[in-house]
Amino acid sequence: MDHLYRMAFHLAKERDEAQDIVQETCVRALAAYEQFTPGSNMKAWLTKILYNFFFDHFHQKKRWISVEDRTGKGDEGSDYWDRVPAQNPGPESHILLKERSAKITDALRKIPGEFRAPILLVDMGDFSYAEAAEILSCPVGTVRSRLSRGRRLLANHLKGYIGAPEKGAAEK
Repeated sequence: MDHLYRMAFHLAKERDEAQDIVQETCVRALAAYEQFTPGSNMKAWLTKILYNFFFDHFHQKKRWISVEDRTGKGDEGSDYWDRVPAQNPGPESHILLKERSAKITDALRKIPGEFRAPILLVDMGDFSYAEAAEILSCPVGTVRSRLSRGRRLLANHLKGYIGAPEKGAAEK
């Protein structure tokens, strides 16, 4: 559920919509449970349902809204990072973790969805390239190129925060 919420939040950029997307994903998964092949990757199956629902319903009505257009709700960020245990749970590490999370979330919001989705799936969701390609309904090569470009865009948005990346660092 945490994975589905993270995906939904980064796609919709608002908590309420992310919760609605996850809820609808669960409803659709339960309604179509007979389509799931036992022994296959349930996480990938649920993510594909979520991704398809988002683009069928939410993305269509928002496709003309600028990435820079903020309603205020999207600035709150995800509380997911608040629940991640820190190795040094002191106040300094908590503040640094919260700041880093806000910077990454903000940078992800600025990246177009076609490049954001592979980052969320492969880098954050731990899906393989093949699984991400199946979820996104595109060839593996497309996932790889979008992931590469998305990582470069993310690095460009974060370079003021983390310093100039080393050559090839965005490709790793």
